[in-house]
Amino acid sequence: MISISLENTLLLAQGAPSAPVGGIFGNGMMFPILMIVIMYFVIFRPQQKRMKEHQKLISSVAVDDHVIMESGMHGIITSVKDRTVMVKIADNVKVQFERVKIAAVTKKSDVIEATEA
Repeated sequence: MISISLENTLLLAQGAPSAPVGGIFGNGMMFPILMIVIMYFVIFRPQQKRMKEHQKLISSVAVDDHVIMESGMHGIITSVKDRTVMVKIADNVKVQFERVKIAAVTKKSDVIEATEA
């Protein structure tokens, strides 16, 4: 007959040590952290870069610059204030816009070439 003592029973109950859980990402918190890092480089960083470029564009506008507004309206800046610009959109027609609504500044040579063609 086989005798099993209490000591042998405890050793058998423990079994072999288990492998670490988590796979490729290690522990359970690695995946959410990795997703946040990816979102930063794919979404937030390019958006911050565009915002800085737009701020630089807005601060560099001057009188006689040809601009395109966010509404799609084209015109020539006739005066510049702290927060606003006066834009000439036709003969004897001037409209005041917020500076942040400037979408693009075009070169004068581009506008002249377009009118000649």
